[in-house]
Parts: sequence; C-alpha cells; structure tokens
Amino acid sequence: MKKLFLLLASLLSLYVFSDRLDFSDLVKKQSNSVVNIQATRKVYSNRSSMGSFPNDIFREFGFPLPEFEEPRRQPREATSSGSGFLIDNDGFLITNFHVVQDADEVIVRFLDRREFTAEIIGTDELSDIALLKISANSSSPVLIGNSDNVEQGDGVIAIGSPYNYDFSATFGIISSTNRGISSRAGIGDYVPYFQTDAAVNRGNSGGPLFNLDGEVIGINSQIYSRSGGNEGLAFAIPINVALEVVAQLKANGKVSRGYLGVQGQEVSSDLAEALGMDKPIGALVSFVLEGEAAEKAGIRPGDVIVEIDRKEIVYFKDLQHTIGRTQPGSSVRAKIFRDGKYRNINVRVGELPVDEVEQIEEESPKKPTYPLGIRLGELDKEQTNIEIPEDGVRVLQVYFNSPAYGQLFRGDVITQIKHKGKTFKISKISDFSAALESFSKGDKIAVFGVRNSSNIIVSLTVE
Repeated sequence: MKKLFLLLASLLSLYVFSDRLDFSDLVKKQSNSVVNIQATRKVYSNRSSMGSFPNDIFREFGFPLPEFEEPRRQPREATSSGSGFLIDNDGFLITNFHVVQDADEVIVRFLDRREFTAEIIGTDELSDIALLKISANSSSPVLIGNSDNVEQGDGVIAIGSPYNYDFSATFGIISSTNRGISSRAGIGDYVPYFQTDAAVNRGNSGGPLFNLDGEVIGINSQIYSRSGGNEGLAFAIPINVALEVVAQLKANGKVSRGYLGVQGQEVSSDLAEALGMDKPIGALVSFVLEGEAAEKAGIRPGDVIVEIDRKEIVYFKDLQHTIGRTQPGSSVRAKIFRDGKYRNINVRVGELPVDEVEQIEEESPKKPTYPLGIRLGELDKEQTNIEIPEDGVRVLQVYFNSPAYGQLFRGDVITQIKHKGKTFKISKISDFSAALESFSKGDKIAVFGVRNSSNIIVSLTVE
C-alpha cells in the first residue's frame, strides 16, 4: 500500500510539473505587448575624399595621407536593436537606455508587422531605463507583477528579439536576487538586479522578464559573457524599480535619487569580531562627505549601518539600493553600530548629485576623441566637497565596453600618465590629448589619479 501511494504521488507531481512547463498560452497572450526596437543615429568618422577608403588604411600600411587630402568627418548611420513592451493603454513603452542612447529615430515594430515612430519621453542612465511613447489606435499592455515578491528559484520567461529574431521566448529561473552592478555612467550601484539563467542575448535588451503567472517582474538589461553570447548569466531590472523611474520621468522628465554622502565597504568576519559585532553584516562607513545628509545626522567614519527603516543592510550595495530608491528630502531611521552598541539615528535624505554632462558636438572636428572611452572636463574645485589635487582633469563619463570601463569612474581626477618610464603631467584636457598622441594601439599605459581623496593607479590598453 505504501509503495502504491508513493507511486501515485510521483505520477501526480510529474503531471503537475509537466503541465506547468507548457507556456504556450502565456507566450501567445504577450504577442501584442512585446516589440522589436530599431534605433538609428548618426556617427562620424575621419575619411579621405579618395573614394570610401578611411585614413586608417593608409596609416596601417605606412603610407602618408596625400598632402592635398584634408581628413573630413563623414556621417554614417548606425543602428542598434533591442526589445521593449507596452505598459499601458496610452502607448507608453519601456526599454533600456542603452538601446536608444543618442538615437535620432526610434522605430517600434510589433509581431503583426505594424510599425510606429516612437517619441523618447525620458531616459535614466543609472537605471538603464528609457520611456517611449507611440500613437497606437489599440494597444495591449503587459500585466505588471510585484518584483518585491520574487524569490531565488522562481521560474521566469524572457521574450524579446535576440539578434533580431523577433518574439523569441526562453525559459529559466531566478538564479539570485539583489545583485549589484556598477552603472554604465560609473557613478555607483543603484539597481538591485535579478540574475537569471534564461537565455538572453544581444537584442533581448529592454525586453520583459515574466513570472509563470504571465506578469512582468523584470526588464532584461545586461549579460555576463566572455564570448558575446548567452552563458547563463543575465541580469534584469526589477519592475518595481523601473516603474518608480517611469513615474518620475513622466512627472519631471528626470530622476532624483536619495543620497547619504558616505563611502564605505563590507564588514568582514575579522572586522565584525574586532568591532564586537555578533555577525559580519552592514555597511561600514569609511568616509563622510562634509555638508551631506550623513554628516548632518551625526553619522561618523567607523559606524556600521545595519538597518534603514527596519530593512536589513547586509552589504554596502544594500545601502545604495535602499537609499537610492528613497525620495530626497524624506526622513529615514538608520540603525547603526557604534562603540559596541546599537543606536538609532534619524536622517533626512539628500539628493544624489549627478553632473550634467555637456554633449560634445559630433560635427566639430576640433573636439578631441579619446581611444580610452572616456569623456573629460576641466577641473573645477568649487563643484565638489572632496579634496582634489591642484592639477588634473575630471572624468565626466565612461563608455560601456571601453578600455576604461570598470577601471575609471565619473568623478575621478586624472593627474598623470606613465608609459615605459616616461611621465606625462596632466593639467588640462589638451595635455591629455597630447599625451595620447604618443601612444599606439595596443600600448598599455598607467593612469594616475585621485578618487574620493584616495590615490589610484590603473592600467589601460589604448584602442
């Protein structure tokens, strides 16, 4: 009898599981909600007037440019592809910022071959979110889920246009939650990403990640890959985070984030023991910026922040995620560990300062281009409370997948470059441009600078 019961239980569970793996109805219901996105923009490259041969071909083989030829910046059209989805009946769509970045035209294409020119309502680089709008007579928005309820091991389905194969569906699970990834702008970590093993490739960016009830709980944004294709490591923006961004873009055209004005690190087991803590948990404050919210509230270097409004802070990234989603000007209660005791401190949250990066006019041949993948600005000490060197140039933007990506960050100050025993002092942007003219493609250079009052040295490869 016992064996018969176990057999029946096994058959029942197999039937239920098999039935659960049939996602055809779920996918069919999204056929009018998920879209392919084509974004076009003009890019410029130096070319000679001799046909279509770029100047680099002459240099590659050691031939000088003809004296009568003046290099001209010739425009060409570049296209980026991605995915997106409708979020309401008014024609609003969500996709990734990097899909439509600097786009002159955005075309939205549905599975039934309808095409619309989309208006970019607003973008937010830190969360990699872009809000679009189309004039559609009829729309079928997705069902929105609650990403705060997502747990490790939950089944998920990604739908999008990998490599322009429209409306492709893949299945996987949530491998982990609350993953930290530094933003493309190099400002910090403000999105608690979902990690999934659902097959996500180029072109899936901006597409929805569904739970098994057919509700969107995330937006596919990034992959980790050494080959450029799917390797089972993809990252999605939680839909609750995305909708908070969307609400601000609709209301204000920009996004404001909470800010404490602290720098810090994780609490190791050795540090926890040394400090007298029961377990290694929390964000250890190593530096407090003068005049910012943390200093005004009385937070000091050496404090360990373990809770914000009763939400546990396990890692330093948790502090960034939690405060970043807090409305500037609101008050929170921070539980800290100091001098062997826990105490509560009320903090009025500040606003994350994001420098307005001046756009470089592509048409101007006099503007320098940087083979390291960074955009620079002259040093202005009045714009920061952090002690900075007398000379140098400030990093304003670090481009994704460039040599400097992950090595330099916005706000870093570059003071000198060294290469094979030769030192180049950097006092202004023209010094930086002149120094780069001394290097060749593939050269490894040492970049010296200052980050948050600490000296840094990074090695970069010139492209």
